[in-house]
Amino acid sequence: MNSRRTPYEIYWEILVYCKSPRSFTTIINRCDLNSKTGQEYIEFLSSKGYLSLTKDGGKSTYVATERAHEYVVLFTEIYQKLFDTIPGFRL
Repeated sequence: MNSRRTPYEIYWEILVYCKSPRSFTTIINRCDLNSKTGQEYIEFLSSKGYLSLTKDGGKSTYVATERAHEYVVLFTEIYQKLFDTIPGFRL
């Protein structure tokens, strides 16, 4: 099996990581993305209503919305049926 992540896995990873507010930098570092690619994923998830941007003073953070929960649950179920395991973060 190919070890490259699909966009769906990356979306899942970002949404799970953003259950609590996270900065752009911590998202791309934790999810192992470059800035350009990370921005594309985050913009897509934001445009679909799965991530919310909050600005507090000079600090901006992203947090997964209630709507994101449905995606996370459905993706996890499909992944588990295909691979007999749940998706996980690489350490």
